[in-house]
Amino acid sequence: MAKRDYYEILGVAKGASADEIKKGYRTKAKELHPDRNADNPKAEAQFKEANEAYEVLKNAEKKAAYDRYGHAAFEGGMGGGQRPGGYGGGQGDFSSAFSDVFDDLFGDFMGQRGGGGGGRRAARGADLRYNLGITLEEAFKGMQKSISVPTSVACDSCKGSGAEGGAEPTTCPTCSGMGKVRAQQGFFTVERTCPTCSGMGQIVKNPCKSCRGAGRIEKERALSVNIPAGVETGTRIRLAGEGEAGLRGGPSGDLYIFIEVQDHKLFERDGPNLFCRVPVSMSTAALGGSIEVPTIDGGRGRVQIPAGSQSGRQMRLRSKGMPPLRGGGAGDMIIELAVETPVNLTGRQKELLQEFEKESENNNPESSSFFSSVKSFWDTMKG
Repeated sequence: MAKRDYYEILGVAKGASADEIKKGYRTKAKELHPDRNADNPKAEAQFKEANEAYEVLKNAEKKAAYDRYGHAAFEGGMGGGQRPGGYGGGQGDFSSAFSDVFDDLFGDFMGQRGGGGGGRRAARGADLRYNLGITLEEAFKGMQKSISVPTSVACDSCKGSGAEGGAEPTTCPTCSGMGKVRAQQGFFTVERTCPTCSGMGQIVKNPCKSCRGAGRIEKERALSVNIPAGVETGTRIRLAGEGEAGLRGGPSGDLYIFIEVQDHKLFERDGPNLFCRVPVSMSTAALGGSIEVPTIDGGRGRVQIPAGSQSGRQMRLRSKGMPPLRGGGAGDMIIELAVETPVNLTGRQKELLQEFEKESENNNPESSSFFSSVKSFWDTMKG
């Protein structure tokens, strides 16, 4: 019976790249694996056929010979090649072909690719988060802030090795330092984390009494954080290597400082701008004048109030807001007027306001024809 074309078996076009050939074989291996086709007696033969095709096409020299001579390249000694056995070539040939796909599928999950390298000898420490509350004035000026962080640090007794006296850990005898063990299950070779060393590749025969073999202990650590001017709630500051210490001498994680700017009693922040509601006397609002307002830098600014200003009117002090965090100009300070009605009037003040009321009849809205019409309508409705 004539052999089928290897490219056809893997479902790829002639001239396919190495990645396309591997992808085609991986698809066929999943589809035809005997464990998934217990009711299909042809699946095992087709699985062997796919393995044979991949064993040839994954090899550049064999592929070139096959592309030129076809199956004849591997028969009767032509081309000097060895018969690309599949299952016929023995279990070792299958392992060679399938290991490429196994590593591709599971290499990242097991912590390495391609089967190379040793076990994980030291684990990186975890990243930590610290929420830091600051005042608006501190956010405006920027500052150095001291904080105390509870974290894991390298054990002084064993210098982070986990072994008593700082002795070096020994290679795990179960996995020979690989950190994982392999077990054959049917056609598959399954890798698992080594139960003896928990994937570390090393064991500590005499654990340190201070850290119990972990190589790190819990401790409060004082740190100084540079808070740049212009930070706002949600700003994140990264301190590299200041997180949790690694296991058995592994690298430390990072510490992330999350800024929370507290509410201010006078100012309300909107990005780079500051809003401030300022009370103004009735006379100043009516006649006009100037007032002094506090600024976030601790100083005072002078604002000119136009005559006839009403409550809610806004004025702007340029560049009196928050400094830029990432370039650009400073924000502005926006002032909103709140005209105050006088209370607890003296007799003389009442007389003056009454005189003012008489003198203001011509510009009083109640004297307008529109207001008179509305008032007449309202009186009719009540009657």
